[in-house]
Amino acid sequence: MHPDLSTHLHTGECNDIIYALKVCHKENPWKKFLGVCNDLDHALNKCLKNERESRRKNNATKIKNSE
Repeated sequence: MHPDLSTHLHTGECNDIIYALKVCHKENPWKKFLGVCNDLDHALNKCLKNERESRRKNNATKIKNSE
């Protein structure tokens, strides 16, 4: 399960992967259950994790600077 995949919430890199994953699911309505789109899914998870870690670091820096 992924968080909200709206384009305005993510970087261009993640948006490209999101689009490719949606296309893969649309083109492979049954094969997606057999793992055809898993590589894209793993890439998206990695990209979303990097975004989350980046936001966490930025927020920690903001807090340190405001003290």
